[in-house]
Amino acid sequence: MSTHGSTNGIPKYVVEEVNYALVHAMGRPRTVLDVGCGIGTNGKIARERGARVTGLEIVPESIERAKQVLDEVVSADIETDDVLERLAGRKFDTILFADVLEHTKNPLDVLKRMTNLVEDGGHVIVSLPNVAAWTVRLGLLAGNFTYEPSGILDDSHLRFFTRETAMRLVEESGLEIMRVDLNPMLVRAAKPIIRNQLLQKQKHGDIDPMALAQSPLYQAYMQYVRPVEGLVAKSAPGLLSFQCVIVARKPPKRQKLSVTVGMLTLNEEESVEKMIDEIREVAPDAQILLVDGSSDRTPELAAAKGARVIRQLPPRGHGPAMELLMYEAAKQSDALVYLDCDFTYPTRMIPRVRELLEQGADVVNASRTYHYPKAMPVPNFIANRFFAATAYAVHGVPTTDVHSGMRGYRSSVIRAFDFDGEGDALPLDTLILPAKSNYNIVEIPIEYNERVGFSKLAKLRGTVWTFARIATAIGKGERVRRGRRYRHVTD
Repeated sequence: MSTHGSTNGIPKYVVEEVNYALVHAMGRPRTVLDVGCGIGTNGKIARERGARVTGLEIVPESIERAKQVLDEVVSADIETDDVLERLAGRKFDTILFADVLEHTKNPLDVLKRMTNLVEDGGHVIVSLPNVAAWTVRLGLLAGNFTYEPSGILDDSHLRFFTRETAMRLVEESGLEIMRVDLNPMLVRAAKPIIRNQLLQKQKHGDIDPMALAQSPLYQAYMQYVRPVEGLVAKSAPGLLSFQCVIVARKPPKRQKLSVTVGMLTLNEEESVEKMIDEIREVAPDAQILLVDGSSDRTPELAAAKGARVIRQLPPRGHGPAMELLMYEAAKQSDALVYLDCDFTYPTRMIPRVRELLEQGADVVNASRTYHYPKAMPVPNFIANRFFAATAYAVHGVPTTDVHSGMRGYRSSVIRAFDFDGEGDALPLDTLILPAKSNYNIVEIPIEYNERVGFSKLAKLRGTVWTFARIATAIGKGERVRRGRRYRHVTD
């Protein structure tokens, strides 16, 4: 909500900060509607990730500041159809409600109205203060329920929510909950003290709401303490959370999807032309995208065949190349099917992967190691199945191949995450995180064939990165209300 205004002449929000859990849940959308954007603190981060951000705000002072960091700011009342009229004909990948709905008379009505502005499969991220936090409970035990200028008991709140009632609100609006996160109420319990000190220090001057967030001490807290604090709070979220942050989406329709077929290429001139020809045979309407780090004629040959080629020079490795491929494909098509450019993966399976995505799958994992493939050395097969077993033991993801070089993704799912391609083994993150976040994952067995050309696999480095990514995925994503949505299809 707005970060300006006053109560009895005292500024309401003298300490402004980024909603950590909300911005980490945003992913990398193309278009964002930031409802109650205030001075644009959260929307600014979405814009820095490449999104076009529209803010909604009604406080004039906040609008002027938000205009400096967002693409546009619209003044409209979200509790009436005025907002739909002002944004008529527009759709957004993501809508943010960062501590807004508790200020409205009918939060459910507002949420239902605003979902008309979300694209099919698009996401809505809702942050709501948790009235069941331990600090409020202690106050109640002491007979105290005093409204404050800001925080959980903000004197402008019209509704109060617990974690459960917040989730119920989102579900009743017709949205599908994907995962639930939180901002912890541990160190934050000291914020009222900090606020009072700031008021005393700046009693006779303007108060910069970003002063604390920009201080070295706060930056050190966010980098070193906040991640650990968040993990601790997840052990008892109803008690230890300040805000409940819910990532939901508008359920996608089953429909025909435009597709990009993507490949990573590094000196593939022996195979690239034939690969493109085979892709054209099975997916004539698909766009073909290559991220290339070759020193040979691969990019020229591919471009001559009509493929779009993005050069990544000097080559930065598999992870950064895959990261670039996924987000570029998500900009231009409804879905991505990627595979290696060495004939190890069957191009004839592209239509089947596409079909499953169009039938409702969010991710299709084409498993080489569902059965033992004769073209794969036995040690490699054992290693891959061990990696898969580890992913299941740690994260409950029942895959048989975490490193598959052939997968399909709905673009809305790619945009829902901020995947970090630095290093190797990125396919683990792009499978494990969606699986832990309630997306529909389908795994199918495929043939695995002898490769054309030389392998570029760095086995030791890849193994280290595999276990590193399994470890760093701990604490990310949370299945809610229903069982796993990971199924194996063998037909």
